[in-house]
Amino acid sequence: MHSIVCRKLLYVCVSLLAVITLTFILMKTIPGDPFQQEQALPAEIYQSLRTHYGLNDSLAVQYFRYIQQLISFDFGPSLIYKGQNVTNIIKQSFPTSALLGSAALFIAVPMGLLMGFMAALKQNKWLDSFVVAMAVIGISVPGFVIATLFQYVFAIKLEWLPIARWGSFSHLILPALSLAALPMAFIARLTRTQVIEEMKQGYVTTARAKGLSESRIIFSHAFRNILGPILSYLGPLIAGILTGSFVIEKIYGIPGLGYWFVTSVSNRDYPLIMGVTVFYCAFLLFATFVVDMLSLYLDPRLRRNKNY
Repeated sequence: MHSIVCRKLLYVCVSLLAVITLTFILMKTIPGDPFQQEQALPAEIYQSLRTHYGLNDSLAVQYFRYIQQLISFDFGPSLIYKGQNVTNIIKQSFPTSALLGSAALFIAVPMGLLMGFMAALKQNKWLDSFVVAMAVIGISVPGFVIATLFQYVFAIKLEWLPIARWGSFSHLILPALSLAALPMAFIARLTRTQVIEEMKQGYVTTARAKGLSESRIIFSHAFRNILGPILSYLGPLIAGILTGSFVIEKIYGIPGLGYWFVTSVSNRDYPLIMGVTVFYCAFLLFATFVVDMLSLYLDPRLRRNKNY
């Protein structure tokens, strides 16, 4: 058990370092910089800005300086937003993304599990067909299409909810529903598949022979085995949703991490791009590590698997 935990932690550290290095290299290979977007900027001022922010130093010097900043949890200053530090931008925008993501998870996870269990228990009946059809639609239709459709129906036509922006509970509903559509559909489909496959196992047949009901067999005997693959999906899902959906936040004008990331890319704000990317990857790796530990707890067979 201890060796598995140490190995997983080592994977997290190596993966994070690889992401930092790759992101740094990609940022430096993109032609141009944010200061070239300024109109009629004199050459002397342009070079002075590059020198001030250390962009004229060698790539090796810039890389190791950035690593030193990360060790002290400093992502550096924004090159576009004067007087703004990337760390402060993340601190200010992450709670917004986390609130939106929490609302989406509150919708997606319970509803996805409920739909999946109901479809599996009513296999080959109308309810099963309805859930499968909704899951296919939710997985196939892009998020920006669903978000635009919700805006058109509930904001423009019915005028029940605000079309965009952020500030009150009513502003949270449409973005949360749009963000929850894909994971809810995927969880429903995955849960249905896992329940159907698990109900074919030998111990389930034995339990049925003893006269146990289907619901008791599922929740008392098969639930842990069903939950394992679903947990594996929930790790990246939770990280992705809590740190913000780039498309959804941009469409609804929500000032979360996703909004700042899209803005930073269009402005070529290198420190902000790297800061948000590194923060997202660190959060994703941490969530995946936590899910792996939960999987070890729920399924003791994994502790004996040397490849896990």
